[in-house]
Amino acid sequence: MDNMQDILRRIPKIDEVLQNQRLVLFYGTTPRSVIVESVRETIDNLRKEILSGNTEGLDNEEALMDEIVDSIIAKKKKTLRRVINATGVVLHTNLGRAQLSKAAAQAVMDIADNYSTLEYDLKKGTRGSRQDIVENIVKKVTGAEAAMVVNNNAAATMIVLASMARGKEVVVSRGELVEIGGSFRIPEVMSESGAILREVGATNKTKVSDYERAYDPELTAAFMKVHTSNFRIIGFTEDVSLPDMVALGREKGVPVIYDMGNGLMVDLQKYGVNEPTVMDALKADPDVILFSGDKLLGGPQGGIIIGKKKYIDQMKKHPLARAFRVDKMTLAALEATFYQYLDMDKAMKEIPTLAMISASREELQDKAADLIRALQEKAPEYEYDTEAVTDQVGGGSAPANYLEGIAVSIRNTGLTAEQMERRLRKAEVPVIARISHEHILLDVRCIKEEEYALVADAVAQTKGGEQ
Repeated sequence: MDNMQDILRRIPKIDEVLQNQRLVLFYGTTPRSVIVESVRETIDNLRKEILSGNTEGLDNEEALMDEIVDSIIAKKKKTLRRVINATGVVLHTNLGRAQLSKAAAQAVMDIADNYSTLEYDLKKGTRGSRQDIVENIVKKVTGAEAAMVVNNNAAATMIVLASMARGKEVVVSRGELVEIGGSFRIPEVMSESGAILREVGATNKTKVSDYERAYDPELTAAFMKVHTSNFRIIGFTEDVSLPDMVALGREKGVPVIYDMGNGLMVDLQKYGVNEPTVMDALKADPDVILFSGDKLLGGPQGGIIIGKKKYIDQMKKHPLARAFRVDKMTLAALEATFYQYLDMDKAMKEIPTLAMISASREELQDKAADLIRALQEKAPEYEYDTEAVTDQVGGGSAPANYLEGIAVSIRNTGLTAEQMERRLRKAEVPVIARISHEHILLDVRCIKEEEYALVADAVAQTKGGEQ
């Protein structure tokens, strides 16, 4: 026992370790609490090792300092970090969905570190409304009568139903009672809003007559159509088109709500994406349309509501409007994104989501060739080739539509695909890759030209070390 006490006394004291020259370099850029915590944790781990009978690290000061430095560096890394998307999924929900355009990102930067006209009217010199920031540009681009923005499409659904149908029935097809990300379901959102769900039809077939039978002049507040943007029912199916539902709504004097979700502004059918556009929906003239900002619109997270002014005005005055309001950075990005849609051809090139989806096979092949050149320069010992792959739009959009893609395969690395994938995730700028047939694929669709060197650095760093 005395011998163990003598051994434990040889453990470096925390105050002494904190004076080590290697740690002094961190003091100007790192909170002292982070350094102290890393030292304490490393010393505690060493003590546990000794008590378990392993004394190898006791007199190895260099190894001890390496562990402390690694711990400090790891603690300095933010949880929300930049990654490189080499998966081929354009709207990857886990990786943040839509990339902002350079114009939208710059708009955020201009507002983030300055005061702004968030709720200030420069002409009148009085308080203004944050909803005015985007309403005019949204109206101009879409042609809608009125518009407002909340923090996501689930919030949009909630405030639409709460303001238009609280305590009354909303008629929805059983085939459209979708579950969105994070296990949130339309029936649950509807219940929380205070509206009463009235299901009609069957899972695979719903007809106009189903809505007609469900209509009750005393109870029915709205007919609601939900675009099934994250799944498809195929085979023996039938649903009610938006124009037919609007016609029935006019006949019965019932407003029609269209939750379209995707927010697509341009026709992408020639690129293999068969999704309805906001403009198509407006032609049918429903009373309210709601959609996401960070899906096919290509902007920041948000729920955009457009439609008849009398309904939008009700929502703006509803108590939930404050609970669901968006911040200045979101408004800046959204305004800049919609502004780009004033020139649709330019938007296709400058909004990353649209540019990625519309990339031609020749463009993807050129990207793959450029990436291989960067990889061969940094990690020449690996073998690279191109491979045809299937890409996805993702983000709960266009579930039945796939994109022809190109990926760079990495072979003969001396590592298993799982080891390689794990090491790429541990890079300074993590690379999120695909595994196929026991080798790594770097899908080029979502990799930017300025990221090729970073990908090459990440691949080069996979050589050697622990597997």
